[in-house]
Amino acid sequence: MDLTILYRGPLASCDYDCPYCPFAKRRDSREQLRADREALERFAAWATAAGEAGDRLKILFTPWGEGLVRSWYRRTLVELSRLSHVERVAIQTNLSCRTEWTAEADPESLALWCTYHPGQTPYDRFLAKCRDLAGRGVRFSVGVVGLPGHLADARRLRADLPERVYLWVNAADGHTYTDEEAGVWTDLDPLFPYSRHPHRSAGLPCRTGASVVSVDGDGTVRRCHFVKAELGNLYDGSFRAALRPRACPLAVCDCHIGYVHLESLPLYDVFAGGVLERIPAGFPVTTA
Repeated sequence: MDLTILYRGPLASCDYDCPYCPFAKRRDSREQLRADREALERFAAWATAAGEAGDRLKILFTPWGEGLVRSWYRRTLVELSRLSHVERVAIQTNLSCRTEWTAEADPESLALWCTYHPGQTPYDRFLAKCRDLAGRGVRFSVGVVGLPGHLADARRLRADLPERVYLWVNAADGHTYTDEEAGVWTDLDPLFPYSRHPHRSAGLPCRTGASVVSVDGDGTVRRCHFVKAELGNLYDGSFRAALRPRACPLAVCDCHIGYVHLESLPLYDVFAGGVLERIPAGFPVTTA
C-alpha cells in the first residue's frame, strides 16, 4: 500500500512567540515531553516495520510546536530517511535548530518545510541556516505569513535565497487581500492565489481517507487534521478497512496541508515529487 501520513503527536511547545500562533511560547512539562517522545518512538517503530507489510510511506510531521529542537525528532527523521520503503520524510519547522544533523540523513528522502518568522530570530541567522541546508543538498522550501509587516523581509529573502529554493507565502488567517495586495505577494510566490481564499470542498473528492491519513500520538487515524471522525487505529491495523475514496464533509478547506490533497485542484501536478515539503515541480514556476 502507498500511504501518505500526516503525524501530529502531543508536542505543543515552541520557542517562538508569534502573535498569530496560539501555541506561542507554550512550554510542555517534562512529563508531556516524555509522552511525546514515547509516542514518536512508537510511531517510528511502526513505520520501520511497515515495509515488511509491503507499505510504501511518505511522512510529514506537523507538530503544533517546534519539533527539531528535540533530539527525538531529529533522530527519527534521520532513521526513517534511511529506510528503502520511506519515499519521503519531512517536517514543518521554524529552523531554530542546528542544521548539522541533516548530514546523517539520506538527502534523497529527507525534506524540510521551513517558515521564517520576522522578529523571532535574526534574519542573517535564518538565512545562514538556509544556505547551509542548500550547501548540504537538503531538499527544503522556505515561507512566510503574508502580513504587511513581513513584506520587506519576504522580498529580502527571495533576493538572498538560492534561486532553486521555493519561497511560498501563506495568506494570513482572517486577513483580506485586495487584488493589488494579492498581486504584490503573487510577485514573490506565483502560487499565492491558491492560498488567498479558502477552497470550497463540500462534497468534492479528496485523497484524504484513501491514500492520505492523519495520525495522532495515540495512533488514532483520521482522514486529515481537520475532520475529527476516526477511521481506526494505526497500531491495531483497524484503519486499513476504512480506507476508501470519499468526499470532503467540510464546507471549505483553507490550509495548504489539507487542500493540497483535493482532487478538484491541480496541486498534485503542481507539486509533483514535492507535495509534502511544498516544493513545486520544475521550480521556479511562472504561473498559478
